[in-house]
Amino acid sequence: MNSTANAQERIDSVLREAVEAREVPGVVGLAAGDEGTIYEGAFGVRDVDAGGAMTPDTVFRIASMTKAITSVAAMQLVEQGRLGLDDPAPAVDPALNAPQVLEGFDAAGQPRLRPAKRPVTLRHLLTHTAGFTYDWSNPNTRRYVQTSGMLPMSSGKRAALCQPLAFDPGDKWEYGINIDWIGRIVETVSCQPLETYLRRHVCGPLGMDDTGFAPTPEQRARLTPVHQRQADGALVPQAFDFPVDPEFHGGGGALYSTGRDYLTFLRMLLHDGELNGARILRPETVALINRNHVGDLQAGRLPSLVPERAHDFELFPGRKVRWGLAYMLNSEPGPDGRSADSPSWAGIFNSYYWLDPARRVAGVIMAQMLPFADPAMLRLYGRFERGVYALLEAR
Repeated sequence: MNSTANAQERIDSVLREAVEAREVPGVVGLAAGDEGTIYEGAFGVRDVDAGGAMTPDTVFRIASMTKAITSVAAMQLVEQGRLGLDDPAPAVDPALNAPQVLEGFDAAGQPRLRPAKRPVTLRHLLTHTAGFTYDWSNPNTRRYVQTSGMLPMSSGKRAALCQPLAFDPGDKWEYGINIDWIGRIVETVSCQPLETYLRRHVCGPLGMDDTGFAPTPEQRARLTPVHQRQADGALVPQAFDFPVDPEFHGGGGALYSTGRDYLTFLRMLLHDGELNGARILRPETVALINRNHVGDLQAGRLPSLVPERAHDFELFPGRKVRWGLAYMLNSEPGPDGRSADSPSWAGIFNSYYWLDPARRVAGVIMAQMLPFADPAMLRLYGRFERGVYALLEAR
C-alpha cells in the first residue's frame, strides 16, 4: 500500500473509531485539493434507532453553514453595484432600517431602548458587528424575547427577526441573526425568493442539486435526523424540522445539503470563484471576502445559555480570531494543520468546514446532533483535519 493509500486509510480509521466508540451515530468527511476530491468517507448510521447506512449523499441540516452561501449571494449583488458594503441597509423593515438598541431593563422589568447611533450596513451584517444576536447566547436578547412575547426564530415568521440591537453597529462582534437579514436583503434587491435566487445564481450553476430549503421526498429519504446527547452520553433521535411554508427562508441557517454539495461550494471559493466553468464570483471578490473586516475586534466565541442546544464554543481559545465577509479567520496557524487566515465555520448540529487557500485544501465533516460543540465531535474534527494534512503531505 502506498503512502497516499495509507494516509486515506488512517482517516477512515479515525472516523470509523468515532462511530464504534458511539461518539457519533454517523459521520461524513470530505476534503479537496486543487485537482478535486482527495478524500471521501462515510461511516455509521443515519439514525441510531431506524438504522440506514451513512453515505456521502446523506442529506444534513447544515444550519449556520448556510451563512457562507447567503453571504456569497449578497456579494454577487455587490459586484453588480446593486448593494454597497458601507451604505445603509436597503429598506426592508424598521427593525433593520431604524434600529433600537437594548440598553437593559428598568426596575419594572421593561426594556430600555434608544435609537442606534448609526445605520446598519451590509458590512456590519456580513461581519456580525451590526448588533443582532441570538437569544440562546445573549442574556439581554433572551430576556427581551421572553418578556415581550416575541416569536422565536423557529416560527419562520418575519416578526421573529425584529429584535433590538444588543449594541451600536460597528462597536463589537457578536454572532447572531445578521445573515437572516442578509437573506431578506437579497430577496428585496433581486426581487426573487431567496430559494429561487440561490438555485439560479449559486447552487444551480455549481451543480449543488441536493442543496435547498425544501427537500424533495427522495432527498428526505436520505435525510439524517437530529440526535440529542443525553446525560449518560447516549444519542437519541429527535423529532425536528424547519417550518413548512415559512414567511422567510432563513439565510442564516435553514438550508439542507450534503457533504458532496458543500465541498463543491468550498472548491469554488478555493478556485477564486469559479468551478467547472461556472463563474460565481470574481477572484477579487473572493479575496475581499477572505480578508479581515473587523479590525482588532475579537471574534469567534459563542457562549451558550441553553446547554441542551450548545456548549460554550471557542475553536481557538487564547488566540486572535477575526471575521471576513462570510466566515471566521484564524489569525495564527491552527493546531491541526491549517494556515493562518484560513476561513472556517460550522453548523449548530455539529457540522464543520475549513478552507485553506495557502495550502490549497478544503475540508468538511458532518454529523447531526446536539448540543453544538460536542467535545467528542470537536476532537474528531481535529483528528480529521490532521489526517487531511497528512494526506496532502503523502500526495
